[in-house]
Amino acid sequence: MTQDAGRFSIGFYFKSLAKALATPVTFFQELPEDSGFRQSAGFLIVSSAFFAFASLTTRDFEAPWISSGVFFLNAVGMTLIAAGLGYITMVMFWGRKVTFRRFFSVYAFASGVTLLASWIPLFVFMTEPWKWLMIGIGLTKTCGLKWLQSVLVIVLSIGMIVLFFWSLLPLVSY
Repeated sequence: MTQDAGRFSIGFYFKSLAKALATPVTFFQELPEDSGFRQSAGFLIVSSAFFAFASLTTRDFEAPWISSGVFFLNAVGMTLIAAGLGYITMVMFWGRKVTFRRFFSVYAFASGVTLLASWIPLFVFMTEPWKWLMIGIGLTKTCGLKWLQSVLVIVLSIGMIVLFFWSLLPLVSY
């Protein structure tokens, strides 16, 4: 993890993946203060691409390339949305403790790790709680939030996501 700030490589990806899987607490404690947006976004993009293509193996799709694109955009987009809502929540209640870049890196690494298993049918029941647990660890170890603050950021941002999609339901009537 002592790579040049802002530089992403496949070597960085696999080193980060191994460390995040083996010791997530240490991984987030040792995440460099100047970790670049490219590193965390690159990690998320590689994991999202794997997720998108692996998801195609779960069943037959009429338009596999379109489905893969949707899976990819969903994986990246939901991470961005969750990080944005979490950051807004943190700033509203406790002020700006860290930059959005640092905050996003927690969400990107946690989501990237769990995306590698999320494509397996029914694994979502394991990977979603695991992702949010890793985000909680990251918020405490990387962003300096207390556990209760991390839990509140997670619960409130999940609540906002659910309410947002719930509010869209009348638009998707059959």
